[in-house]
Amino acid sequence: MSTVPRPDQLTGDYVFDTARTRVAFVARHTMSTRVRGHFAEFAGGARLDGDDPSRSRAWLTAEARSVRTGNRLRDDLVWGKFLDGDRHPALSFTSTEVSRVDEAHYTVAGDLAVRDVVRQVVLDLTLTGGGTDADGGAHVAFRGGATIDRKGWGVDWNALTSVMVAPRVVLELDVVAVRERR
Repeated sequence: MSTVPRPDQLTGDYVFDTARTRVAFVARHTMSTRVRGHFAEFAGGARLDGDDPSRSRAWLTAEARSVRTGNRLRDDLVWGKFLDGDRHPALSFTSTEVSRVDEAHYTVAGDLAVRDVVRQVVLDLTLTGGGTDADGGAHVAFRGGATIDRKGWGVDWNALTSVMVAPRVVLELDVVAVRERR
């Protein structure tokens, strides 16, 4: 059963459940279509402090080669040309500040590294659930993201790219994290 836990129930060390977590993005193509994609291979975790969220930390690393958009040729293009995956095989996020907005909403500022360019982003996250798994382990769920300008990280290919693909990209996170047992 999943309910929204009280913040004081969150304290602990967590790992992202890769089977129930989605690390995704949406980019607008100039032909009025949206290209949706996700990363199939990633790892992440968090140290949550429900009493003092400012002491919480989170991290995520996604393998560039695992980008999936539903089109193999586009996947290869995003990985090879946009992300320069041969030279930059991973993207990462490391939190620098966590703030509670209210009982269920948080902002998580952190360093997003793409193509070895590191820039600060702020994620808006909502605590959407939590509970006990069938094996007795505790889990927590968050949903949210941020909108970024891909050009700030040098995610561009050529002059035509700037015309064909909008610079704003929406990052979407749907995270289920499992509390580590001691």
